[in-house]
Amino acid sequence: MDNDLFSRRRAERFAQLLDEANGGRRHHVRSRVDSQLAPLVAVGQRISADPPTVEVDPDFRTGLRAMLLATAEREGIGTTPATAEPAATTSRGSLLPAVTARRARARGAILVGIAAGAIAVSGISAASENAVPGDALYGMKRSTERAQLALASSDISRGQLFLDFARTRLGEAAELRGDRIGYSAVLDDMDADTRQGTRLLTAAAVQRAEPASLDAVNTFVASQRRAVSNLLDGAGRADRERTRRSLALLDSIRERSDAVRAAIACGLPAPTGSDTLGPTPSTCPGAR
Repeated sequence: MDNDLFSRRRAERFAQLLDEANGGRRHHVRSRVDSQLAPLVAVGQRISADPPTVEVDPDFRTGLRAMLLATAEREGIGTTPATAEPAATTSRGSLLPAVTARRARARGAILVGIAAGAIAVSGISAASENAVPGDALYGMKRSTERAQLALASSDISRGQLFLDFARTRLGEAAELRGDRIGYSAVLDDMDADTRQGTRLLTAAAVQRAEPASLDAVNTFVASQRRAVSNLLDGAGRADRERTRRSLALLDSIRERSDAVRAAIACGLPAPTGSDTLGPTPSTCPGAR
């Protein structure tokens, strides 16, 4: 048991050091194992900066997708149960079809939970990474994202994940051009992820009085704006109008990031107000 406890504490300390190295909150504590973990933290940083490229075998992807679709169809996941015939009421006044439906939903929830866990640890996400709204595996793709958020160790990590998800939604939107309803819905999700990520990162910058997390926001805005602008090429009127709203949001985010950075630089107190983009700082004295 002592060995298990030591291993757990060592793993927790490694997670703290890795999070700090990636810009997370500093814990202001030291451990006698820090020197032993330093080489592993360095490896983790290198992997984060230059992640290895993993090629998924096409036959594996095709076979896994077919297996998951067959399982979903067999278990009735994602389908609406047929209306059952009226049944006799039990002694407690509950209807048997209602009980059966609840059991079916519970079984579906358990299966979805197991699938989400498997995705996080076994690479099943490779089968759903190219799914778009309307595909059978799209729910698994979004469940994977929710699992990543749940496992994130800091607001900075969660903020960066939300911005990554916004990039993913952008790729989905490119596949749905011409589908007015689907295209608009995906951009709605993209903008929501963008706001969430921005809010977390600007709040972290204010709390820490450090503009480092704003660099991630500015880098995201620069690359995302170019990619969103590309969606205007050949788009219909409705799609163009919806795309311009996303571009306007990115412009507002850059303005907010610059305002927060300026407020930190001139030593303004932490703002008390906030909105969907995070803290709303005051203007520095003397600034135009």
